[in-house]
Amino acid sequence: MHGIAAYQRLARISSAQIYRLRATAAYRKRNATYEPTRPTVTAIGERRRPEPNGRPGYLRIDTVHQGDFEGAKGVYHINAVDEVTQWQVMAATPKISELWLIPVLEAMIGQFPFLIRGFHSDNGSEYINYDVSRLLGKLLIEQTKSRSHHSNDNGLVEAKNGAVIGKHLGYGYIDAQHAEAITGFYRERLNPYVNFHRPCAVPEQIHLGNGKIKRVYRRWATPHQLLQAVPDCEAYLRSGVRAAELQARAAAQSDTEAALAMQEAKRELFRHIGRKTA
Repeated sequence: MHGIAAYQRLARISSAQIYRLRATAAYRKRNATYEPTRPTVTAIGERRRPEPNGRPGYLRIDTVHQGDFEGAKGVYHINAVDEVTQWQVMAATPKISELWLIPVLEAMIGQFPFLIRGFHSDNGSEYINYDVSRLLGKLLIEQTKSRSHHSNDNGLVEAKNGAVIGKHLGYGYIDAQHAEAITGFYRERLNPYVNFHRPCAVPEQIHLGNGKIKRVYRRWATPHQLLQAVPDCEAYLRSGVRAAELQARAAAQSDTEAALAMQEAKRELFRHIGRKTA
């Protein structure tokens, strides 16, 4: 024990006794130091769940990162889903700084056929910042953010991350330089396919009492069909968009034809990226 008597005495103390001593209030008071987390206080976005009340135009948005490789960041996917109709628009960006993200968000908002009234995200700094707040304010879009201890606040878009983006783009690393090609694939093929030709489950809420709600899924419909089912849906469309034009776009291809065209475009994208399709 290096000739130190204190070490000889400590060697005879069992590990269990040391743990018991460390658990006492006296030990913690003298030897443990705690520093609470210092939250960043920001007035951007209201911390609450949006209430669309059956109206389209309330987006849930999230970011999906396509991995790292040897210190290099992969591409970022931006996923936006309307809560009422499940209309989905996706895009990609090499970085999620404001310089890159703002033009992507503007282009995505312009792809929705209806006016956007709400923008809900988690508390990530890519969305909770003054640049995004100014963009939404200019467009008169309400910004909200997820609440603490409410993990399902953004559950709709998080489910679509895996069911759509993960399914079609996979989970392996994709270099950020391919963001433009991926955005083109989304805009020209995948976004139209999921909105006009891919049915999704429609939740039906059953109130069980005591404030509890059960969701059952007995109906399947495309986002376009769900938009058509909104009472007076024409009133929610953006200027220059007509319900008849959306119907003509949906009828231009069968669901099978649209799926085959999307799959061929995906194979071409992966040839460009240098990856095999799943």
